Amino acid sequence: MHISKRDTISLSKAWSIRAIAILLALIVDGIIIYAIVKMNPLKVYVSLASGAFGTSKRMWFTIRDCMILTCIAIGLAPAFKMRFWNVGAEGQMLVGGIATAFWMINFAGKMNIVMLFLCMAISAIVAGGIWGLIPGFFKAKWNTNETLFTLMMNYIATQLAAYYIIVWEVPKGAGKIGIINQNTNAGWLPQIAGKQYLLTILVVAVMTVLTYIYLKYSKHGYEIAVVGESQRTASYAGIKVERVIIRTMVLSGAMCGLMGLLLTAGTDHTLTTTIVGGRGFTAVMVSWMAKFNPIMMIFTSLLLVVLSRGASEISSVFGLNHSFADILTGIILFFIIGSEFFINYKVSLRKAGKKEA
Repeated sequence: MHISKRDTISLSKAWSIRAIAILLALIVDGIIIYAIVKMNPLKVYVSLASGAFGTSKRMWFTIRDCMILTCIAIGLAPAFKMRFWNVGAEGQMLVGGIATAFWMINFAGKMNIVMLFLCMAISAIVAGGIWGLIPGFFKAKWNTNETLFTLMMNYIATQLAAYYIIVWEVPKGAGKIGIINQNTNAGWLPQIAGKQYLLTILVVAVMTVLTYIYLKYSKHGYEIAVVGESQRTASYAGIKVERVIIRTMVLSGAMCGLMGLLLTAGTDHTLTTTIVGGRGFTAVMVSWMAKFNPIMMIFTSLLLVVLSRGASEISSVFGLNHSFADILTGIILFFIIGSEFFINYKVSLRKAGKKEA
């Protein structure tokens, strides 16, 4: 057996490999379902799809969750393409949420609504950008470990959020803020066509297109790719590596900070230490599976959201332990991620040569 790295592979062939992997995963899941719980696998799969698309309400929630996860993954994409392993999206989103909640709580009803939205957006973007700047600066100047640095920044952001929740808690002693401006809806992102989450979806869609253009066709995107391939080569080419690292991490943090705004003012209308809900780490897998392509992140995000919501539906409909449903979705992800090996590498069998007499 000989394994060699592929130079190129057509898009149709790559997706054919992924489709085969999903089919094999469903077969394995079907065997497990029948062997352990004695159920018809097809009914389980129908329930999985129904959990994500069974009703119009479920469909909107699925699209909303997909776009939120996509936005976080897009925020990570510039840093990841530069080979800067930013796992600090959770913290960058939290500080963006803190900045948003600050304006919603302290200035709602005291200033023009357009100005309020503008201040919320600028503050969230700046806060996230600063949270990305700090590890980027230390990496550029002293080559610190960005994975540990950004991970520790998450814990600091969580404690900051816990502090301000106590400062802004309603009522005092409750330990939580509750729904911010529930009576007036001041600072809530407006509904479009009567749909609460449509604005968030549109914002993420625009960000996806702009990020794709930025990474693929702009000078900055080219510099990010070169630095990711080799910092030494980038330096020889006249690219200022330190500037690219810092600039890219500010951009990455700012995009995640904007996502904090969309969560706090657009979907949850509150601030908690768990408002991100681990999606910052899930977005790492989304970004990797999509090979840092913002357009492809929409599809990988949709897959993960469908599996997550479908797992919950399977648990409730069939009375199964939620862990069993997670095992089924985990097997599908295992096969999908494993298929990337066959996309990147070619496996060929060699016939043994005849020995000379």
